[in-house]
Amino acid sequence: MSRVLINARTAHDAATTDAVEVALFTIDHPSLDAPVRLSTDPTERLSDAPLMYGTRSNWFGADPALEPFLFVLASTDLPSDLEDVPAAATIVLSNVDNRIAETLRSFTNRPTISMAVVMADSPNDIEVEFRGMMMIGSSGNAGEVTIEMSRAPVEEETVPMDRFTKQRFPGIYR
Repeated sequence: MSRVLINARTAHDAATTDAVEVALFTIDHPSLDAPVRLSTDPTERLSDAPLMYGTRSNWFGADPALEPFLFVLASTDLPSDLEDVPAAATIVLSNVDNRIAETLRSFTNRPTISMAVVMADSPNDIEVEFRGMMMIGSSGNAGEVTIEMSRAPVEEETVPMDRFTKQRFPGIYR
């Protein structure tokens, strides 16, 4: 599996366009006070002390002035083409704070992750979005945190959804 920097797209597309694609992520869980908002582009300087960059967008109900998407060094592991492997996206956050790993380990049920792709010069215009994905795994070390996300696992659905009563399944009671 090869790893590709998400921001490497800027250099790759520079010969044909000045537009930069930005991935915005929102991670939400009932135990969080507010959703975690992340961006893959240092669109603008948010503060000098501490030095922080990010993207201001109104995507997913965020207030651009008060709730910016914070810039993180992110890369992705390209999915393999194996047939028996479930479809999942993997985001790798580099040079992270230890508090991120502590937060990821504190969840007892799955957080919800939503992702949108916008252009850096128009962050309120959504090019494509994926809402309601579930975090299916996370791991980390001193230098990076890996987050795997996918659709809600079908294995967690309740089966059977209906009760086998005479009214619902009359063919069983003949």
